Amino acid sequence: MNKNINVPNALSVLRLLVIAPFVYFYLQGEIVWAVAMLVISGLSDMFDGMIARHFNQITALGQMLDPLADKLTQGAVAICMAIRYPPLIPVLIIFVVKEFSMITAACILLKKKKNPGPSQWYGKAATIMFYITFILIVIQELFQFQAVSNSVVMGLLILTAVMMLYALLRYFLVFLRVLHSDDPKDRLNLELKEKRLKKN
Repeated sequence: MNKNINVPNALSVLRLLVIAPFVYFYLQGEIVWAVAMLVISGLSDMFDGMIARHFNQITALGQMLDPLADKLTQGAVAICMAIRYPPLIPVLIIFVVKEFSMITAACILLKKKKNPGPSQWYGKAATIMFYITFILIVIQELFQFQAVSNSVVMGLLILTAVMMLYALLRYFLVFLRVLHSDDPKDRLNLELKEKRLKKN
């Protein structure tokens, strides 16, 4: 049986699939549908890790799919929002630098047959802050809800940028540790198929 065919990995693939509809709806001005796509993405992001840990369905493939889905989703959101809200461009630049650095580091580790490892809490925190800021801006635009002031949104943007930089630093330290590690747990093992039990 293929260990990689499980619910957590399917949820990660779902997050990849909803990126295109999100971009389409957002650029077409269908904000409600765009937010719906993002909610689906966020919920799947929350539950895939919980299910994987609870049912012991953690795989090396899943550990790569999860951050990949995070990066592509955040990238799509950041680019779409920067198109409509130029003040977001500095955050987008930080995001691009962070994600490009992480992708490069992951490629180096994969080339050396090392496991890049799963997403960490600081990466998830940066993602959550990113989503919260996005939702508040959309609420402002959609409902003209002035209770969410521009200063609050800008404050969240600054905090999100700081959290992204912090996550980048922490992931860089993890990269250095894994790169120079001889621990078997840091070796890449996709476990494409379980060994079949020999029939008596």
